[in-house]
Amino acid sequence: MRGERGFTLVELLVVFGILALLMGLAPVAFDRMRDASAYRDTVRTMLGQMRSARYRAIAEGREVRFSVNLAERNYGVDAEVRRTLPDSLRLRAVVAGNELVGRGEASIRFLPSGGATGGSIEVLRASGGGTRLRVDWLSGRATLEALLP
Repeated sequence: MRGERGFTLVELLVVFGILALLMGLAPVAFDRMRDASAYRDTVRTMLGQMRSARYRAIAEGREVRFSVNLAERNYGVDAEVRRTLPDSLRLRAVVAGNELVGRGEASIRFLPSGGATGGSIEVLRASGGGTRLRVDWLSGRATLEALLP
């Protein structure tokens, strides 16, 4: 008797089942990867803009504002182009009372002396976790800390 080479019907069904499962999970994994990337990009950009605003205030000898608009979901420095917050993220701001401008606009003002009005901006994910970007009022330095869900 000579053995036939090939796959049985059961083996083929198992392989197709595994492929179908992987194809079903791919969009979910892609969405998570995209949301994580948008979160990291937003945190990195905000921190960079805050630090840049501090350095510009010192170098140019004038006040520079970093602002977030909670209603319109955007952020930026002074009159530069504002960046839009991704839909998967939320913002919370804690700033000095006189830095609340207009409808939903919160600002942190960086001073020529190196200080700032201080405050913090929280970038929150849908899971509840996130990052707090904190600006020290005395030194004007921007730091970040993790927020656990």
